[in-house]
Amino acid sequence: MGVITESPPSIVWATVADLWEQLGRVPLERIRLIPSPGTATEQDLLDLMDHADRICELIDGVLVEKTVGYIESILAMAIGEFLRRFVREHKLGIIAGEGGTLKILPRQVRIPDVSFVSWGRFPGGKLPQIPIPAIAPDLAVEVLSKSNSEGEMRRKLQEYFAAGVRLVWYLDPPTRTAAVYTSPEQCETLREGDTLTGGDVLLSFELPLRELFSEIEGL
Repeated sequence: MGVITESPPSIVWATVADLWEQLGRVPLERIRLIPSPGTATEQDLLDLMDHADRICELIDGVLVEKTVGYIESILAMAIGEFLRRFVREHKLGIIAGEGGTLKILPRQVRIPDVSFVSWGRFPGGKLPQIPIPAIAPDLAVEVLSKSNSEGEMRRKLQEYFAAGVRLVWYLDPPTRTAAVYTSPEQCETLREGDTLTGGDVLLSFELPLRELFSEIEGL
């Protein structure tokens, strides 16, 4: 395990309401109070994931649980499989799943449900041998769940593009749709009869949404 170094906490909230707003109004049961909000570190995140079997993101020194339901996990695994097959065939980079911690910005550790990082983004073109590499993915995929608030996903979108992510997909199981973002302001909504493509990030990648969402038929 590599040495984790971080800058000291610098954010103080006057009230719990201020904290809640800054985190995008995520459900309160997902905000962990130990360690105290604003003081949590990357090591705290790793310890929690190792010993309490909890997947958390680290946001402004706050551990926020990331919940993934059964249907969301099935979709994440499915799209990860489609992407991994394509990326391996073309030797483009690495696909990670819902445990793939990435330090995309200072004091911001995010865990996309699926992420693609091209080889050119890895230092020296080699896979980092540390638990939380400081890398922004080329593509971040999030499968939306009931516990995701609008503010949370809006903030996450802003952070992804500020960090250098080139493409973001938000998949919504109930509506069988995919929101394809090429910037925080530019979005195309695809429906079940449409085809999801990799754009400039994964040239020639195509996935009919009907094929993807067929993974959860009957659930």
